[in-house]
Amino acid sequence: MTHSKDLYLAERRKEILKRIEHTGRTSVADLSQQLGVSGVTIRTDLQALAEQNLIIRTHGGAIPAGGGQYDLALARRRQQQAREKLRIGRACAAMINDGEAIFLDSSSTTLTVVPHLKTYRYLTVVTNSLAVAQELREADGVRVVLTGGTLRRETDSLLGTEGLDLLRRFNIRTGIFGAHGISLPEGLTDVSVEEAEVKQVLVGMCRQVIAALDVTKWGRVGLASFARLDEIDRVITDAQAPANLIAQVRAVGVEVEVV
Repeated sequence: MTHSKDLYLAERRKEILKRIEHTGRTSVADLSQQLGVSGVTIRTDLQALAEQNLIIRTHGGAIPAGGGQYDLALARRRQQQAREKLRIGRACAAMINDGEAIFLDSSSTTLTVVPHLKTYRYLTVVTNSLAVAQELREADGVRVVLTGGTLRRETDSLLGTEGLDLLRRFNIRTGIFGAHGISLPEGLTDVSVEEAEVKQVLVGMCRQVIAALDVTKWGRVGLASFARLDEIDRVITDAQAPANLIAQVRAVGVEVEVV
């Protein structure tokens, strides 16, 4: 293990950059352990390197600036509307209690819920997202159940409905879903038919369906619908969401929380 207590700041950042370029992807937790400094210090280093366009920040880590198209797509999606997504994620987490079973999909907004779940106890998280599973790997009080299926690299998600019937033994109280868009009459939509098929099945398994949507999702229509408006219990969105569209969704009985 290399400890950076004796490394100057420039040397440490050079070492971080070398490690990222060598592995292709790394996390704050891994760098903190390897270099013997705090996570706060590593985040500051990563931000400085990102501002120099040497790396691209991801949720919980970084990838090289010249990363592959799939990694770049994931990183950029997570950085869009980042502050709004953080507020939405915090509000979604407040709807969850210890001892419950929940579903989290593979959207970048849903991923912002995850950091708030690490201190929960006896929580079961069902997900088709590899990123969600990775983020929760050291959360002792959280059991993670992956849906299985074929890997979709663009979203780091598992697709396929063949094994979803096995999940019916879980009493999934709350499902939190992102979407490409929300609109009338299409409801929640996705750009991937395969992703929408998985979400549609999981929507039917959840007692409470929450849509986590930032302002950019209102009025957009994706290729495939996965939830009608009457299947949605609550939408959590940011303060920039269009008031007229919020009113339309509330008019059909969906609760909308603006954060």
